[in-house]
Amino acid sequence: MGGGMETHKNKWIEDWSSARENLEHNFRWTRRNLALVGLFGIALPVFVYKGIVKEFHMQDEDAGRPHRKFL
Repeated sequence: MGGGMETHKNKWIEDWSSARENLEHNFRWTRRNLALVGLFGIALPVFVYKGIVKEFHMQDEDAGRPHRKFL
């Protein structure tokens, strides 16, 4: 029914998809990877959390309420 519609494979897309499928086998921990995990996996969430808690505490002070407890 749909004969004669072969596709042409793109070498770079095939290489990229093959590397992505095998990422867990080829991944290596390096200083750069550790730094990125530390920055975006630990430091950034902590700073966002601290900023949100600070904002809530400022709202409590403006309203004359005691600070709410988080965690």
